[in-house]
Amino acid sequence: MHTPSATPVRTRFAPSPTGFLHLGGARTALYCWAFARHFGGTFILRIEDTDLQRSTPQAVQAIIDGMAWLGLHHDEGPFYQMQRMDRYREVVAQMLKEGTAYLCYSSPEEVEAMRDRMRAAGEKPRYDGTWRPQEGKTLPPVPADRKPVVRFKNPLEGDVSWDDVVKGTITISNRELDDLVIARPDGTPTYNFCVAVDDWDMQITHVLRGDDHVNNTPRQINILRAIGAPLPLYGHLPMILGADGEKLSKRHGAVSVMEYPEQGYLPEAMLNYLARLGWSHGDDEVFSMEQFCQWFNLDHLSKSAAQFNNEKLAWLNNHYIKEADNARLAELARPLMSRDGAQFDGAPSLPLVLGMMKERANTICELAAAAMLFYREPQPDATLLAQHLTEAVKPALAQFALRCQSVEWSKEALSAMIKEVLAENGLKMPQMAMPLRLIITGQLKTPGIDAVLHIFGRDIVLARLAKYF
Repeated sequence: MHTPSATPVRTRFAPSPTGFLHLGGARTALYCWAFARHFGGTFILRIEDTDLQRSTPQAVQAIIDGMAWLGLHHDEGPFYQMQRMDRYREVVAQMLKEGTAYLCYSSPEEVEAMRDRMRAAGEKPRYDGTWRPQEGKTLPPVPADRKPVVRFKNPLEGDVSWDDVVKGTITISNRELDDLVIARPDGTPTYNFCVAVDDWDMQITHVLRGDDHVNNTPRQINILRAIGAPLPLYGHLPMILGADGEKLSKRHGAVSVMEYPEQGYLPEAMLNYLARLGWSHGDDEVFSMEQFCQWFNLDHLSKSAAQFNNEKLAWLNNHYIKEADNARLAELARPLMSRDGAQFDGAPSLPLVLGMMKERANTICELAAAAMLFYREPQPDATLLAQHLTEAVKPALAQFALRCQSVEWSKEALSAMIKEVLAENGLKMPQMAMPLRLIITGQLKTPGIDAVLHIFGRDIVLARLAKYF
């Protein structure tokens, strides 16, 4: 079992702000957050923004907004790598001084020519060590017109091995690894170097991230060893696939986390769904985040890729909508309904309406659309009205309208009164309920007619019946 030592648990979520917060990133953040919460540790947010060409303030904000919507609140940060440049330069200078890094004056063209020669010889393309200092070796003359990069002096022999908490032991030969560039000619540090220094400075104990980072891990481990830093425990999570087994992409639907609130999903449904995409606790499918944090450990992380299933997410969302406070649902639905022209003045209580309608709604958007029948003037289709408002049923409806003036206005009393009118006129429920629905709501499909009448209230029902009787 993977349990922490006496050292306090410190995890980090470290996205690159080159786009939105996608589902894979959100799941990684969730697992890092839950692991820290389980052990009473610290969850850190770090923005890895050194890719100046692709990083944008909008992407940073999208990540922060996504984390806030999900409720994955960080304890420290956000830290920005671009604000830590002085620290990285300090470590590079120290490594140059200690001989674990060196200046390399090979031009990009020369490096590419080296790689081409190796490919032609059937070898793995890599830097050939022209400027790597070694005992007894004479380095070439320094070109006068060229700024050097700084390369990490990767070990030439042996292996890098770590016990991955998801994948098991992974071993990579140092011969497979290049002398990595850790600082560019302008002095800006590179990705793997920054990550290693950050994990050291922030005392990260557990690194959980996507398995697209497996190739970065041996490089970061070697750098951490070179600077005398302790190694965190690593775990690489399998990717999330679409329902067709392909890598999740835009064609599988929304992949930005912030598209889900727009589509009417609740954050607790998304969190519950993401938690089960790569982790399990027996057969438990529905659980709170408090339960998840109590249960979450690294022993039940899946080694295989998870498939995203919109139907399962919708089912969970329906569950959480049914559990949600009606006032909260009203806050979420009201703007959508206003946009569609809902008239709330003098209309029934929105929380009351949503409480009745939420049983069948998979999203807030569906719920808002279903509730609109209470917030606009009915415009029944003339053909449907002619079909259902027949001469045989009109006397019964006139009788119903008359009794509506004095009946006790409760669902139970209305139901009883409808049954009395049906019995007295020799009619079946659909014969009266269908035209009533059309007159009162403009629709044929509604919840139970007694519940609909009760929520509309006596005044509205009488006013709408008065147009016909």
